[in-house]
Amino acid sequence: MSSQDAASRAYANGDFIPGSEALPDLWQRAAAEFRVSLGSRAETGLSYGPAQRQRFDLFRPEGVAKGLLVWVHGGYWLAFGRESWSHFAAGAVARGWAVAMPSYTLAPEARIAAMTQEIAAAVRAASALVPGPVVVSGHSAGGHLSARMGCTDIDLPQVRRVVPISPLADLEPLMATQMNLSLRIDAAEAQAESPARLALRPDCTAHVWVGGQERPAFLWQARLLSEDWACPWTVAPGKHHFSVIDDLTDPASGLVEACVG
Repeated sequence: MSSQDAASRAYANGDFIPGSEALPDLWQRAAAEFRVSLGSRAETGLSYGPAQRQRFDLFRPEGVAKGLLVWVHGGYWLAFGRESWSHFAAGAVARGWAVAMPSYTLAPEARIAAMTQEIAAAVRAASALVPGPVVVSGHSAGGHLSARMGCTDIDLPQVRRVVPISPLADLEPLMATQMNLSLRIDAAEAQAESPARLALRPDCTAHVWVGGQERPAFLWQARLLSEDWACPWTVAPGKHHFSVIDDLTDPASGLVEACVG
C-alpha cells in the first residue's frame, strides 16, 4: 500500500460503515420533511454573499429565540449543501433556539481559507437576524469550519461558544491523501487553517464531540483539539462518523445540551 493510499484509508469513513451509501438519500428526505413541518418558521435561501452557494436556511422556534446556533455541514469540503441537513436543527429548535445552516463554495472551486471566510460571513448575516448569543457547531469538515469561528484571527465577538463534532483540527495529514488533489492544502494553509495550531478566543468556550466508533484518525483529531485548546471533549459511545450527529434531533441529548444548554 502506498503512503497516499494509507493516508486516504485513514480518513475513509464510508468504507468502514455498512449501509453508508444509503444515508445521503435518507438525510435529504428527512431534511425536506422537517422544512415542511416548520411552515413559515423555515426561511430558506437567505443570502450572505453574491456567489451561488453563499446562502443559508434559518429555522426559527416558536416564540422569541433564546439565541442562534449556526451549524455547518461536512463532506470533506468537497460535497453536500445545506439542504441535506435541515432535520438536525430539530433538537435546538425544540429548545427555543434559532438554527442557521449555510452552504459554502466547495473545493476545487474554493480553497479552505476562502470557505472559512464564507462561514464567518454567514455567521454575521444570520446573527443580524437573531438577537442573542451565537453558538457555532458543525460536523467533520464542518467541524473544522465551526472551530475556526472560535479562533483569535476571526473577528466574531458574537460567537460565545463552538462545538466542533468530529472535527478535522489539523490539516497537515490530509495533504497526503488523494483528496488533496482537489483540496490543494499546502504547508502554509495547513498552518493558517488548522484550529489545533491556532488559539481559541478568550471570550469563546469550546466543547469537542466525537463518536467512540470513529476511525482512529478522527479520534486523534478530536483529542488533539481538546488538548491544544484545554477544553472538554466527549466520546459518544457506540457512535460512528455518521451516527454521531443523530442526537442533534433530540432536544434532551447530551450533544444538544453541549450546544445550547
